[in-house]
Amino acid sequence: MQQQNSEAIILHHLDYKDADRIITCFSLGQGLMKGFARNARKSRKRFGTALEPFSQVRLYWTSKVGSEMVSLQEAELIDLRSGLRKDVGALALASYGCELVEGLLGEKQEQADVFHLLQAFLGHLAKNGLSLEARLLFELRLLALVGYAPHFLHCAACNAALDGEQAAFSAKAGGCLCLDCAPPTVPLKVSVMTFGTLGRSLQSPLTLFEGFRFSERTLDEGGRVLADALRQHLGRAPKSLSFMEQMLVGKARVAAIR
Repeated sequence: MQQQNSEAIILHHLDYKDADRIITCFSLGQGLMKGFARNARKSRKRFGTALEPFSQVRLYWTSKVGSEMVSLQEAELIDLRSGLRKDVGALALASYGCELVEGLLGEKQEQADVFHLLQAFLGHLAKNGLSLEARLLFELRLLALVGYAPHFLHCAACNAALDGEQAAFSAKAGGCLCLDCAPPTVPLKVSVMTFGTLGRSLQSPLTLFEGFRFSERTLDEGGRVLADALRQHLGRAPKSLSFMEQMLVGKARVAAIR
């Protein structure tokens, strides 16, 4: 079996038996992968702290035809992202982002842009902490990269440019709908300006998270739009969503007091 290697980001791990560890990672060369690390919790030389969640590493492995997991031989730590462990809110949002990547992509589908997006997102959180802007940008860009970006600048039904102050949104219908095309059963009504902001944000550099300031209306409406789109494609709410949203609410309350 020929050894392979790639840069990777550890999404999460599961301790197995006395000393082994099963990891799920997103690699630059292979996409989403699962690996079995024998004696990982005892072997400082081969793995050390490299298999901790959110760490960026270079993994070395061998694989067998038909096996769902690769056999990890060694991991070289590139970036532990220790800043995430000093901020529970940033940690919660990082967990949420990793869960979205795992939920939206199939195993062993190479997606270099997704890797670079996740790398920049985790690096931003480790340095700057929790923010609604980072969450919205990550969700928006990830949906676009996997081919699920909704229509924002024209009606998904009639293709007409949006006019007026409001439009409806339905992920099931493919995106925003003018009020003439939107059936009464579509409850989500959103400012056309919010749709414009989301569309323009997709034109910004993929890995840029600093310097964005969105209005409260954009964050609220944009968040509900992206939540609807994610539900449509994930089929369920991410396990980490509830805790992450509690952290965001707590941060908003602290900011209001200040």
